[in-house]
Amino acid sequence: MSALGVSAAAIAARLHAVGFTTRVTEHAHHTSVEAEVPESLSADSWREALEVVAGADRFGLLATSLGDRTLWAVVRKAVSVAGDVGDPTISDRS
Repeated sequence: MSALGVSAAAIAARLHAVGFTTRVTEHAHHTSVEAEVPESLSADSWREALEVVAGADRFGLLATSLGDRTLWAVVRKAVSVAGDVGDPTISDRS
């Protein structure tokens, strides 16, 4: 999960509430959210959308020459540690 504790599902839900059509895709180490940007979007809606994706680990805007725009965000998944790394509160010193 991102440093701010924001989930991809929460990002998708908030973008949907602003008027975006969203897709959430699970990957091995991250979850991506893609949102089709409506043709007409108010400045307030843009501001809110940017505030939403700012909570992700990475985000951006893909614009094509055909005028399509996709706002995207990536949220890293927690990294599991394999093996026993020990308890940091226990000292090996006697």
